[in-house]
Amino acid sequence: MTHKATPTGGDRSIALVAHDQMKDRMVEWAGANADILREFELFGTGTTGGRIADEVNLPITRLKSGPLGGDAQIGAMIAEGRLGTLIFFTDPLSALPHDVDVKSLLRLATLYNTVLAINEATASAILSSLDR
Repeated sequence: MTHKATPTGGDRSIALVAHDQMKDRMVEWAGANADILREFELFGTGTTGGRIADEVNLPITRLKSGPLGGDAQIGAMIAEGRLGTLIFFTDPLSALPHDVDVKSLLRLATLYNTVLAINEATASAILSSLDR
């Protein structure tokens, strides 16, 4: 028996977030998965959201930059049950000046049992399993 992941509360929204060193990979991944991503309501933090909109031509609601409140905006969406999936390409080799914000966001995603990917392989697996 296979299990299809369903965003919490039946929500059809996905947040796309990437650390600076991972933005190129996120844009490439979003481009490769654009047809599927178009079926969902997309949110992205600052530069990541802007690059996905401009370079991949996907409709995406841009939030604030992560360190300027974007991570908190996504955290609030999770806590309020308005976000079904968080795809957050993290860079494990770079120190983050806003590491506390990142940890808070990941903690909320875990606490509220939000579908979560922190790398490309997991993001692709999740995307292929979401009910469309």
